[in-house]
Amino acid sequence: MKRARRMEHFHPSIFTKLDEEKQRQQALGRTMIDFSIGSPDIAPAEHIINTLCKEVAKPENYRYAIHDLPDLQAAITQWYQRRYGVSLEAQSEVLTLQGSQEALANIALTICDPGDYVLVPDPYYPIFADGPRLAGTNIWFMPMREENDYLIRFDEIPSEIAQKASLMIVSYPNNPTGAVATDAFYEELIAFAKRWDIAVIHDNAYSELVFDGTVGKSFLSYDGAKEIGVELNSFSKTYGMAGARLGVVVGNAQMIEGYKILKSNMDYGIFLPIQKAGIAALNANQNCVAQTREAYEERRNCMVQSFGEAGWKLRPSKATMFEWARIPQGYENSEDFALALLKRCGIIVTPGTAFGEEGKQYVRLALVVEKEQIEEAGKRLKESGLFVNDRVI
Repeated sequence: MKRARRMEHFHPSIFTKLDEEKQRQQALGRTMIDFSIGSPDIAPAEHIINTLCKEVAKPENYRYAIHDLPDLQAAITQWYQRRYGVSLEAQSEVLTLQGSQEALANIALTICDPGDYVLVPDPYYPIFADGPRLAGTNIWFMPMREENDYLIRFDEIPSEIAQKASLMIVSYPNNPTGAVATDAFYEELIAFAKRWDIAVIHDNAYSELVFDGTVGKSFLSYDGAKEIGVELNSFSKTYGMAGARLGVVVGNAQMIEGYKILKSNMDYGIFLPIQKAGIAALNANQNCVAQTREAYEERRNCMVQSFGEAGWKLRPSKATMFEWARIPQGYENSEDFALALLKRCGIIVTPGTAFGEEGKQYVRLALVVEKEQIEEAGKRLKESGLFVNDRVI
């Protein structure tokens, strides 16, 4: 049977090798501590779950949800105004999604023609490149380096590439690096996009998981942003609704109108009980958000301390639910180190190469386990001797 050439971009990854080794270790009776998958383990607040349960029991909620509920659109616009000081027009500048990844997979189809260039950060969340590839585009990777605090350097993008680019994807707070962007960065981003007539998608899924007293911001709060781009936001990380698949794209009306047309030919909207749970999440007291943020920050602090005592000196993540950690000297790449870590310590991490070439010397650890397991991982690391005399910074 023929397989489309576009499938050449998709292939089994290092996760297959890791899973095979995990099963071998478990067959030997070893307990694994898994930091690999970034699936939130903090459940939604009780009022969100109660709303969902109540609405699921109503037969009338099982019809097609072709349009967003007006109450949800209103809740989103009010939340954006309250949280970021950003004004949105509910009908033209707000559209709900079946998780923000839906738009990342498909929106390039509405903006780019085959052969166009899309500017993607590296390291990057895989769908940032996979979605545009499905649209037949060329990808130009923008390096994010530790010495630059993982901020994209726009002066490193060749003018001949910028001229061919129709879309740029940016994401801060950043997965996997945990970096946050400055005001000056966003001002430079907007100026660059305007100069070269490039549409911008800003993935803001982690704006509520910013640590050390810093408050997350919206790309749309900067002058001129709405003229050239949209922002994605998610109920998955903020409210623990990852499995419910509810996200939102807001901002530039022309970009949203194009995506509305595409969506109208692809799906029938978000299950109504999930929309109503989203309304409950946005309109209620936001103490649950603060509690979630505090829990991830405590886990980050615990990991930095316990791993540091074992000799693995981590650079504390500024945001998100991840630590981005340099691997010890003596390992050629992050895949080799991840397999060694699994075999010797029963600790599973994601190799940085899963996020691009710039991740070769890093691994990502998801803060999705309790502090007791993090401390146990630290003990295993110390006993393993992997970081003896290591000069990781």
